[in-house]
Amino acid sequence: MAIPQSFIQELLSRVDVVEVVGKYVQLKKGGANFMGLCPFHGEKSPSFSVSPTKQFFHCFGCGKNGNAIGFLMEHAGMTFIEAVKDLAQQTGMVVPEEQQSPEDRAKAAAQKAKQDSLSDVLEKAGQAYREQLKITPRAVEYLKGRGLSGQIAKRFGLGYAPEGWRSLASIFPKYDDPLLAESGLVIVNEEDDKRYDRFRDRIMFPIRNIKGECIGFGGRVIGSGTPKYLNSPETPVFHKGRELYGLYEAREALHSAGYVLVTEGYMDVVALAQLGFANAVATLGTACTPDHVQKLFRFTDAVVFSFDGDGAGRRAARKALDGALPYATDVRSIKFLFLPAEHDPDSYVREFGQDAFAEQIKQAMPLSRFLIEAASADCDLQTAEGRARLSSQARPLWQLLPDGALKQQLLSELAQLIQLEIAGLEKLWGQQAATDQRFAPAARPAAASAPQSANAAFSQATSAGHDEYPHFEPHYGEPPAWSGANTFVPSNGNSNWKSKNPNWTPGFKGNSRFKRDPAPPYTGPRTIPASRADHAARLLLSNMALWETLAGEDHAMLCALPEPHGTLFAWLESQFHEHGALGWSALQSEMQGQAFADDAKRWMAQDNLGTVAGQEDATPPEPQEARQELRRLLNMMLIDRLKQLETEALTQASSGQDPEAQQRWRSLHERRKELMAAAAISNAQ
Repeated sequence: MAIPQSFIQELLSRVDVVEVVGKYVQLKKGGANFMGLCPFHGEKSPSFSVSPTKQFFHCFGCGKNGNAIGFLMEHAGMTFIEAVKDLAQQTGMVVPEEQQSPEDRAKAAAQKAKQDSLSDVLEKAGQAYREQLKITPRAVEYLKGRGLSGQIAKRFGLGYAPEGWRSLASIFPKYDDPLLAESGLVIVNEEDDKRYDRFRDRIMFPIRNIKGECIGFGGRVIGSGTPKYLNSPETPVFHKGRELYGLYEAREALHSAGYVLVTEGYMDVVALAQLGFANAVATLGTACTPDHVQKLFRFTDAVVFSFDGDGAGRRAARKALDGALPYATDVRSIKFLFLPAEHDPDSYVREFGQDAFAEQIKQAMPLSRFLIEAASADCDLQTAEGRARLSSQARPLWQLLPDGALKQQLLSELAQLIQLEIAGLEKLWGQQAATDQRFAPAARPAAASAPQSANAAFSQATSAGHDEYPHFEPHYGEPPAWSGANTFVPSNGNSNWKSKNPNWTPGFKGNSRFKRDPAPPYTGPRTIPASRADHAARLLLSNMALWETLAGEDHAMLCALPEPHGTLFAWLESQFHEHGALGWSALQSEMQGQAFADDAKRWMAQDNLGTVAGQEDATPPEPQEARQELRRLLNMMLIDRLKQLETEALTQASSGQDPEAQQRWRSLHERRKELMAAAAISNAQ
């Protein structure tokens, strides 16, 4: 989106930088300027100056300076366009969008209105939950028992959802308002249209975006109920794979501490803030995604991932490594902290103190060391086979790193472990990369210098009706096609071609060599899963250990699916992190009361079609086959998702809305080609 410079100047002339900065920093008049403690570094005496005449801020301690737009970008982590839109909204100005069609502008306005309405509904519910906490001694005692003070509960806006099934009906007179269901506050039973509150008898943690708007909730059960944590579903304003709990509250602490501490739960964040580590955030019941990492690096250049030292913690760290590698530039620091298996950050600080925990953070494992450790898993480096396995496992991780000194140093270390010269390892990996791409299109779209050339390349890559590689996906739920019913049509297109008598079959001794067998009787529609998402759910529910084989990209895609699939996959991952791989019977017991429970049972029932009664478990599925089947399925789903993102990026590039859209389209297109090549190889085998 290209914003005219004249509009920027007009906007800056209307806003008051003192008012903008004053929302985040406590300022006091000091002569002609206003002074305060710098939000970008820790200090005890104010050196941060804001000039109302120059409309400029400057810190004499760290050197940060700029105008109102720059402050929002630096302090609130906004992009340039987000900062401009935020200030324009405050002043009542409308950002020029001449390059958008009237339809696009109307669509954007409707989307913004919907998001505002959902945020208003969530804010109102949050206020009601906070009021309930004040009058519920049981909930207050629970928080006190966890060592939380009223001050910290107020800072994070903690509340309580009562036990009743329709408690929100007293807050929202129109309990059938579609916004209540769309915001995730109310669940609607599609069969009988009955409605009930999603959150009941839970401590409520409001989830805020970077502007402080409530976009969802996390609910922690009081006692031993299940699930322990329940999150809002995916909504137009809430996406688990992009948001981080506590980031809004931690902004100032990130600047003063110089790093962000990523933990695994809401309670860790709140408890650590009270214990002196206000720079902690948490993922929302999901693995850390590349979107999470990218957002964190808008606020700081140092990230420390904190995980329990047990198997679940190691698995979560491995997912975080995948998401962090593309952003591990030479000027950034990424570390992994593994606490003893019996401790989480909260319990460790309470037992050993702040200084001991701070020392643990200093001694955290650097990304380079964890990459080598992850690549060396199950590798006997005393044998040639083990070193070859290390080479195979290290290559995809190393290739995710951006070019720079860190990448070159890791290449040298890996070459020593594999016992190859650096040049030899580079040659080997280059040959393997070429082999991986042998089925990929030979010609790569030329670098487009304008949106028009991007359009041309995109059209060539995804011309209407076909792609570089066809999808080999069955049409579930349809009658099986009978190959003998196909009609031969000659290449000249003449549909009047005279065929042989349809009653002839091969080997028949008569007037002709060909006679067609009778069509098999149609016994009704197949009841195999009707969608790829159904199929993926069935595979993961029947063999939960497959979850560990998924990459961060797979996880983010699955959890972002609409209900009931996205909610199921997010719940499944939380169970995996907490309990490890569970069998279907245990999962079925744990998911009682979940909105997706009936769907999950239906998908699993479809897995037993065609089995002999009493022998359902006689021949369990082969884990290797299930893993390969799931990988092929997820690749197809990723291809579809990437095609959708490509189209969106191309539209933005053509309209000039986003100057980076063209490059984003190229990256998405290259990624999709890689997946298509892998799918073609898999289908050919």
